[in-house]
Amino acid sequence: MKNASKQTTFSIDINCDLGEGSSLNDCEKDALLMPFISSCNIACGGHAGNEVVIRKSLLNAKKHQLKIGAHPGYADQHNFGRVSLELTQSVLIDDIKRQLMLFEQIADSLGIEIHHIKFHGALYNDLEQSYELRKVVVGLLKKNYADLKVIALAGGEFLRACHDSGLTYIAEAFMDRRYLNNGQLMPRTEQSAVIGSIEHCLLQAENIVKKGQVLAQDNRWIKLQAETLCLHGDNDHAYDVAKRLHQQFKQSGILIQ
Repeated sequence: MKNASKQTTFSIDINCDLGEGSSLNDCEKDALLMPFISSCNIACGGHAGNEVVIRKSLLNAKKHQLKIGAHPGYADQHNFGRVSLELTQSVLIDDIKRQLMLFEQIADSLGIEIHHIKFHGALYNDLEQSYELRKVVVGLLKKNYADLKVIALAGGEFLRACHDSGLTYIAEAFMDRRYLNNGQLMPRTEQSAVIGSIEHCLLQAENIVKKGQVLAQDNRWIKLQAETLCLHGDNDHAYDVAKRLHQQFKQSGILIQ
C-alpha cells in the first residue's frame, strides 16, 4: 500500500514576470498564465509596461488570487532592461523610487496589496556583482519598503545582503535559465543561457524542487535551495510550460502555493 503522505511532501511558489507588454491585449495573454502560477512580478514602467498595463495586470492578478510583486528595472525599454546602465547611485535610486511609487499609487487606488519586490534583468544580475550597488539598494529597501518581501537569487550575494540587513527575502531559482558552476545565472549573451525546450524546463523545475539541485555548466550538479521558481512571461513557450508544469507537479504530489 502506498503512503499517501508522499503526495504532498513538496511545495513551491511559482512566480512569473508579467505586465511587460504595452497593450490590453498583452495583458490578456498574461492572464492565460495566471491559473497555473501562484505569484507574479509586474513591470513598473521602467524596462517595460505603462500605467494602463500596470492597472490591468494588477486587476487580473487579484482576480486569480496571486501574490503580487513590483518588478522594477533599468529604465531602458529599448533594451528591455537587459543591458547594464552606467548611472550614478542617486540617479538609479531616484528612478527605482519613481517606478515603485507609480506602482504603489495604482495598487492603492485599486485596494490591492503589494507582497514583494523583484528586480529585473540586468539590474537583478548587477546586484549580484556589485557590493556598492547592493549596499545602496538594500538601504533604499530598508528605509522605504521594509514591509515588503524581496525576491533574490537563491544562494546569491543580494540574498545574503538582504539577510544581513534584516529584510525578509524569498530565495528564487529559474526553470528556464541555465546556471554557471558558481550558482549564478548564465549571462544572456551566451547562446544557451535560455532553456528553449519545454521538457528541459520541466525537468529542471522538478530537480530543483525535489532534489534541491540543478545541472549547471560542464554537466555539474550544484545545490540550490529555493522557495520560488521563476518562469519568464516573455518565454516563447511560457503558456505551455506553465500548463504542463502545473499538471506534472499535481501528478508528482508537488503543491504550487
